[in-house]
Formats: sequence, C-alpha cells, structure tokens
Amino acid sequence: MSTAQQRRAYAGPAIFSHGFRPFFFAGAVWSALAAPLWIWGLFGGPAVVGSRDWHVHEMLFGFLPAIVAGFLTTAVPNWTGRMPVIGARLAILWSLWLLGRVAMLFQDRLGPFAALADSLFLLAFSAVIWREVTAGRNWRNLPVCLMTSLLALANIAFHLDAALGLNGLGARLAMAAACLLLALIGGRITPSFTTNWLRQRKATVLPKAFSVVDKIALAATGLAVAGWTLAPQSLPAGAGLMIAGALCLFRLTRWRGLRTLAEPLLAILHLSHAWLGFGLGLLGASIIWPQLVPGPAGIHAITAGAVGVTCLAVMCRASLGHCGRALSADGATIAIFAAINLAAVARLIAALWPAQTPTLLAAAALLWSLAYGGFALAYGPLLWRRRL
Repeated sequence: MSTAQQRRAYAGPAIFSHGFRPFFFAGAVWSALAAPLWIWGLFGGPAVVGSRDWHVHEMLFGFLPAIVAGFLTTAVPNWTGRMPVIGARLAILWSLWLLGRVAMLFQDRLGPFAALADSLFLLAFSAVIWREVTAGRNWRNLPVCLMTSLLALANIAFHLDAALGLNGLGARLAMAAACLLLALIGGRITPSFTTNWLRQRKATVLPKAFSVVDKIALAATGLAVAGWTLAPQSLPAGAGLMIAGALCLFRLTRWRGLRTLAEPLLAILHLSHAWLGFGLGLLGASIIWPQLVPGPAGIHAITAGAVGVTCLAVMCRASLGHCGRALSADGATIAIFAAINLAAVARLIAALWPAQTPTLLAAAALLWSLAYGGFALAYGPLLWRRRL
C-alpha cells in the first residue's frame, strides 16, 4: 500500500493517526504551561521550575523536539514512501516524550534517573528518522537525520554539563541544531508554498529557485553556529554569525514575501525566517560589541522569535492541511500569530532593558502562553477528530 492508503486503513484513535496530532497538541499545551511555571518558580514558587536550567531545558529539549517530531513523523513518510509511524508505535514514541517531561518536573526526587528517562525520547526519535530515511534511500534528507542526532546528543551533553564542566555546550548545540533546521526546512517550504500560492493567483514574478545563494547561506549558517558552539566568545564566531544573519535576510528577499501579506498563514513563514536572520545577526553583535548588545538579546531573538514563531506557523499550516481544511488563517489564527510575535518582542526588550525585566518577563510569558494555549484551544478539536 502507498503511504496514503496505509493511513486510510488505520482504524485506531484519530489522535495517533498522524505524528503531528499528538505532538503538536501536547507540545503546545506543555509550552503554554512551562512559561508561566518558570515565572512562578522565579518569583517564589517551586525551585525546580524556577531554575534557569529547567527553563532552558524544557524549551530546547521539551517543547522544540515535540514540534520537530510532529513535523518529521508526518513528512518523512511522504518523502520516503514508507509506512508511517502511527498507532501503537506513535503512542509509544509520544509516551517517551511525556515521560521526559514528568521526569524533569521531579528531577530532585528521581536523581540521575530523570536524565536517563528524559534522554530516551530523542534517542528513539532520532533512530526512527534515521531508519526511515535510509531504508527509503532518501539521501537528500540525511541532513535532517543529522540534526535529530545532534539534538539527542545535545540533550545528553546538557545533563552532563555540571559533571563534566561543559560550560553550556548542550544548550548551544541544541540552538545550533535549531538554527540549521530552520534554515534548511524553512528555506525549503517557505519559497515552495509561496510559489504555489502565487501561481494560483496567476502571478508572473515567483520566488527564486534554490540556487548557489541558498547553498552559501546554509553553509555560512552551519559554519557560524558551529563556531559559536565551540567558541561562544570568539570574535570570528561573532563575525560569522553576523554574516550568516545577513545572508539569511538576503535569501529571504528572493522569496517574494511582501506579495503574501494578504494570507497571514503564508506571510508568517516569511516573518519567522526574518527572525532567524535578525537573531543570528544580533547574537553576533553581542559578541563583537558586548557593551552595546547584551548576549541574551540574540539568544532570545532566535529562541522566542525564530523558533517560537516558526513552530507555531508550521503547526497551524500542517494541522489545517492534513485535517482537510482550507489553508487560510481565521481570526483565532491571526490572534495567536500576533501573540507569539509580541511575546518575542517583549522577551527581546527584557534583555535590552534590565530595569524592567520582571514586568517584561511576565508579559512575554503571558503572551507566549496565549499563543500556544490559543493553538491548543483552536486547533485541538481538529487534532483529536478524524480528517474531513
């Protein structure tokens, strides 16, 4: 049977009929809860959720991998033509992710077992993606496999950071993997979806085809984040990040983004890539001119901005498309797009304006929760029901 026939033959619970369904829903709910939990812990609540390490871990290794898993377990079968990961196998994979979230909440009581339990999901997920891509001889997507492995290794490094004195290597590895995934997959789907949308409207000027410009931007991004991961305070790394950011923004100008403003579901993809270019440049500037640009500004332009906005954009589009709905943003979708961008702006200003940090952190957390909680409320009924 084809991939589509195998999906249609599935007779189990709808939530486990596609990878995006459980992972997008659970990732959104967890993200909406984790941000205010951290603020609560930061200002007098439980110490475990108030720690910086828990916050960083749950954003980079809890929320982000859930969305990546939802996207890839849905997309890879289409790339390879192989049997999709659905039903019991998908439920087991999702359960490993959930086990990690519970383990990290109770890490004070579980000790080393928490790190072990948390590491299982990314290792299993990476193995699944490697198996499907290689078995399907889909060599074009080997870089995606490498990024999933990098996330799994970064998570292990994060847990070993204190014991081995890695100085934040795990978090930087995860951010590097995230930047590469955004540059690679975002750079693939954004011009492709834009081209299809413009052709439907008989436009004659279309996004530029993938060319040497894109290859140079991807290579520059890879080299820059690799240099920053290994030497986060070096001037060459800062310069490399600024160059990579500029190339990402130049690449974006070739995709006709201004012509998509009439459809927010498409325009948000262009805006998310702009966050990536801006974030890379800002992170580089914080290394070269630390007295002018605080380091956290670039970090949060990438994480809250590029990662937060891209994940939500992909979640909304994939959910509508795979659930048989029109690819158009309704009022609720536009509202959550506005909330996530305002959350990123508030988090960025908090890094630039220390005097107002508590207020701005609370505002950013609230807006973030409104965005992802709003997704869970607006799209949850679609994700739990069968496709129209």
